[in-house]
Amino acid sequence: MIPVLLLHGALGSKSQLEPLKDLLEKNNRTVHVLNFSGHSGEPYSQEGFGIEIFANDVLNYLKKKELNQVEIVGYSMGGYVAMWLAYQHPTFVNRIITLGTKFDWSPESAVREIKKLNPEIIETKVPAFARILQHRHAPNDWKELVHKTGQMMQALGEKPLLTSEILKSIIQPVTILLGDQDDMADLNYSKCVAQWLPFGKFILLPETPHPIEKVNHELLVRHIPG
Repeated sequence: MIPVLLLHGALGSKSQLEPLKDLLEKNNRTVHVLNFSGHSGEPYSQEGFGIEIFANDVLNYLKKKELNQVEIVGYSMGGYVAMWLAYQHPTFVNRIITLGTKFDWSPESAVREIKKLNPEIIETKVPAFARILQHRHAPNDWKELVHKTGQMMQALGEKPLLTSEILKSIIQPVTILLGDQDDMADLNYSKCVAQWLPFGKFILLPETPHPIEKVNHELLVRHIPG
C-alpha cells in the first residue's frame, strides 16, 4: 500500500497532525509527517521562504526516506504545497487530498489574510495563541515566522502559483475537501479548482470549521482511500 504523507498548514507543525496520523495507522496505513523549514524549530532554508521552498522540503524528505511515491494529505497551506509538488515532480505523487486549502489568492484576499498576522495584535488580543506559537516554534522567533508568512501571502496575492492552466496540467487524482464552516478558503473557487483538475473532485464536509484541531478526524479518514 502506498505510504501517506501529511503536510501541515501555515504557522503549523507536524504535531497538529498526530491525531490523524494515529487514526490512519490504526487503519494499517504507513504515515509520514514533517515540519516545513522555519516551523517547529526547524532552521530556515537558505533558499528562502514560501511554497516552492516547502515543496523542496518535501522532495528532500522523500529522497532521504527513499519514498518513490506517496499519497499526500495537505491541510490548508500544506495542500497548496502538495499541488505545487505534483506539478513540479509528478512521479513522486500518487494522489492528493487537500483540506481547507485556500486557492483563491489575489491582492485583495492576501490583504485580508495578512491583517490577521500582526504579531503585536496577536500578542495583545489573543495571548493564548501567541503562547501556542511561541511554544510550537521554539527556539525560532514566532514573530519572525509570522512576518515571513505574511510576506509569502503577499507574494501569492500578487502572483498565485497555481493558476488555472497549471491546475489543468496536474494529472493525479485530487480530492478538494472543504468544511462548510471554513472561513478562509472560498467555496465557489474551490469548486472551480476541482473542475479545472483533470481528475479533480470536490467534497463539502458537514459541521467542519477551518482549524485542524476542530476537524472530525474520523470523517476525514473516510475520504482518504486505502
